[in-house]
Amino acid sequence: MEKTASSRFGHVMNKIQVEAEPGLTNKQLFLTNHDLKPVEPERRLWKHRNFVTFWIADSFNINTWMIAASSLTVGLSWWQAWICVWVGYSIAAFFICLTGRIGAMYHIGFPVVNRASFGIWGSLWPVLNRSVMACIWYGVQSWIGGQCVYLMIAAIWPSFVHSPRMNAPLAMGATVNYMIGFIIFWVCSLPFIWFPPHKIRHLFTFKSIVAPAGGIALFAWAIARAGGVGPIVHQGSTAKGSDLAWGIISGIMSAVSNFATLIVNDPDFARFASRPSAALWPQAITIPMGFGLTSFIGIIAGSSSAVIFPSVGAVWNPLDLLKYFVIGGVDRTSGHGTAGERAGTFFIAFTFVVAQLGTNIAANSISAGTDLTALLPRYINIRRGGYLCAIIGLAICPWQFLTSSSNFTTYLSAYSVFLSSIAGPMIADYYFVRRGYLQIRDLYNAESSGPYWGIYGIQWRGWVAYICGILINVVGFAGAVGTPVPIGATYIYRLNFFSGFIVSAGVYWLLAKISPMPALSPTGKWLEIGDEIRNPSLVYDNDAEADMARARARAGYGSGSEEMGDEQIVEKGDGKSWWKVGKKS
Repeated sequence: MEKTASSRFGHVMNKIQVEAEPGLTNKQLFLTNHDLKPVEPERRLWKHRNFVTFWIADSFNINTWMIAASSLTVGLSWWQAWICVWVGYSIAAFFICLTGRIGAMYHIGFPVVNRASFGIWGSLWPVLNRSVMACIWYGVQSWIGGQCVYLMIAAIWPSFVHSPRMNAPLAMGATVNYMIGFIIFWVCSLPFIWFPPHKIRHLFTFKSIVAPAGGIALFAWAIARAGGVGPIVHQGSTAKGSDLAWGIISGIMSAVSNFATLIVNDPDFARFASRPSAALWPQAITIPMGFGLTSFIGIIAGSSSAVIFPSVGAVWNPLDLLKYFVIGGVDRTSGHGTAGERAGTFFIAFTFVVAQLGTNIAANSISAGTDLTALLPRYINIRRGGYLCAIIGLAICPWQFLTSSSNFTTYLSAYSVFLSSIAGPMIADYYFVRRGYLQIRDLYNAESSGPYWGIYGIQWRGWVAYICGILINVVGFAGAVGTPVPIGATYIYRLNFFSGFIVSAGVYWLLAKISPMPALSPTGKWLEIGDEIRNPSLVYDNDAEADMARARARAGYGSGSEEMGDEQIVEKGDGKSWWKVGKKS
């Protein structure tokens, strides 16, 4: 590794460099470090049960609790809304398994996977998109977690809610008491960012026990207070005809769009799978079940709250429901609940703190850390990226985004357009163009001779497909924010994730047919060899080729002449790109 300079600045820069394999070129140091390289077997610690507990933990969060409410407000009955949730999350699980397969097989994360379809340097834009979104969401989810802390404090000291000093407004809509809760949650989250992803799985195991317990407790409490499940489960749908049809589609899309960020970056977790199957069925089954049951709890609790607080109606936000329990009801703004109600509120609010913490670490901190690592791998690793994400999440003043929740929700859901246009080329490239075949070392190759280089480091096919996937939805997005647009554009936009994904994936596949690219499956058939690669070196011209050769030999491909143990090797191309290997006859 070369020294950047003999100056004091150069000395400091060398000191803050992160761990990387010795012998890499300066170009490669801007493509990889320890956290970006393929995960070696010693760190592949996520087993089937870890993925189950991960998604159980992720499903019990405040956003999931409220997800069915959007369908109920457009006129669907509770059971229709619940079916939409099941269908939507089943579709999301299908996409999760598609992208997760790549990470579980080749043990590489989203930033590296994207280099195959967007180019070595061209992949930085999708990565930047995802990292910016993760930082914003980290701040917003931390603010929501702060509201949970606020309720815990309020359950102990009711004056925390009612005191004029505590309710004093701060800049951009925040109050002193909510700001205190936010800062406490933000600070308490910092130690959990320290742990690497392959070890943080224990947090999700703990959350998968605690968070459902709190959700079920609030579910039972609401039913008991209401003396039943409430009026909403007894009323039918009010929407008819096309309104009903579009209401169903909207309910399904709400669930899919809610998963757009996790769909593209699931390889960041799946790469730690002990085997590819560990990231398949646990995700395919647990996602629709976990999110479906959580949404059901939210529907019933919201319906019961309409009886408990008739002056307000159904309360879909569980934090609002808990707040009403603390203050003794919406009409007793200067009073407080009983000691039992406050104790119950404290316990349930604590479980929601754990739920928000786990969700924030999983969906935002680790994702942002991995993505920021790819933007500057010489100086940023996942740990540093996670702390940088936390700082940005604080600096953006997340409470200002929630002053107008409807606009914030609109813009966030619109972001799925950009993410679906990233997922389209990514999935089409792996499953339909390259047929499961990736040349791992070349994904870290910054030379123009590399098969993933493209033009100036950009794979133009992926970029054209990405732009087409955005354009199909851009007019409808303008309509969503208030600009008059043709009704056809609105209909397309209501299917934003699907329309963006289908167009971008289709365009990418078509361009790959018209203008074939290098590094395709040598057999022309399905060929996955990634799980056979143990700990490949990324240094040019060393024994890493032999490691790849053995892997392809175990895959039973080809024939050759140069002996290596029980396999034979034949060099193809320039000696750096790929090998044709077969078992010794």
